[in-house]
Amino acid sequence: TRSPLGPLSGAGLYKRNLAAYPRLAPPMRRLAVLTVLFACFAMPATAPAATIFVVKGAGFGHGVGMSQYGSQGFAQHGWDYRRILARYYTGTEIGMAPTRTIRVLLRSGGTPTVTHVSKAGTRKLNPAKTYTARSRGAGVTLRGGGHTYRFGGPVRLRGPRGYTLLGGSAYRGAMDLHPGVMAINVVALDAYVQGVIPGEMPPSWLPEALKVQAVAARSYALATDAGAELFDQYADTRSQVYKGMSAEQPSTNAAAQETAGEVVTYEGAIATTYYFSTSGGRTENVENSFYGAAPSPYLKSVTDPYDNISPRHRWQFRFTRARLQAKLGGLCRGRFKAIEVVRRGVSPRVVDADVVCSRGRTRTTGSALRFRLGLYDSWFKVVRASHPRRPASNAAGTAGPRGPGHGD
Repeated sequence: TRSPLGPLSGAGLYKRNLAAYPRLAPPMRRLAVLTVLFACFAMPATAPAATIFVVKGAGFGHGVGMSQYGSQGFAQHGWDYRRILARYYTGTEIGMAPTRTIRVLLRSGGTPTVTHVSKAGTRKLNPAKTYTARSRGAGVTLRGGGHTYRFGGPVRLRGPRGYTLLGGSAYRGAMDLHPGVMAINVVALDAYVQGVIPGEMPPSWLPEALKVQAVAARSYALATDAGAELFDQYADTRSQVYKGMSAEQPSTNAAAQETAGEVVTYEGAIATTYYFSTSGGRTENVENSFYGAAPSPYLKSVTDPYDNISPRHRWQFRFTRARLQAKLGGLCRGRFKAIEVVRRGVSPRVVDADVVCSRGRTRTTGSALRFRLGLYDSWFKVVRASHPRRPASNAAGTAGPRGPGHGD
């Protein structure tokens, strides 16, 4: 049954209680007023807005030459590898490379282990044994299987069936050990390309995209030099990611074999075929990305309509003012205010910009800002947004998983 006092809510109960106990009404009124006042004092003041700077950008990499995601996109739209290469490297043709070997620096220093070695110089070794290499003066020693082999200088290792193992990874061709110990893989050009493609592009991608990667990798290896007398290429992004025989896949080997010996040429010379992960929709002129580089007729900005399949076609990062100042370091004198773009490239990646802070402005490059702030590309803009202050990380980026690409 319903209570005769009515519902226990709202002001009704308070009024009924005052009627029943009239002498207590004034104190209770004062108590009510005090309660409201205390409640007002206890309520937190509205938190001031925290200034958040949002960096919105596009692409992943230096932006010059061939976009790998763009190549996959073109392949999905029926383009063959020759047409794709001509798109990214303006005015080029496909030619044939001179037959040669490539010397790849796999590691420098330490005491690497080698296996599957049947011959070291003129000495026969047991392929089933593991040998540890050490530097010894101007030479190298190999120790394993109860024996120690000493060599007065560099020594070349060879294994059965044309490959050796360094630290458990297989590499075609020969392995040179130099004092230091420097391990250098001496490998035929096309065998080298077979080890590069799976390091630079997913083997599951379309055959025409993998062929683009094969020809670009072969051309890049011949057109560039790591600058050392002992080797031609690094095995990482300082040159190209080379993983050797252990990483080979049927799809990537087929791409290398079906384009065997082919290179990109411009006016008869092998082109320097820069490539990278994601263009954001347009590549960039080489002189706008590699500062000090001369303009190149075949490394010009081109539209890249199918690059939007990349998880980093568009992205953004969020920074607090304090985090931005910390990342900018000496580029920001005082309290950070803004980044003002002075000049953009064709794409439009940032070429030059001013970092504006309370004690002045500092001119810098888009590339420098990219690396200072940890951005994916120099195609970006900075916008300011205010949000209620709340616990949050000082910087956050939104995009997908890291894509392929070298020379980022």
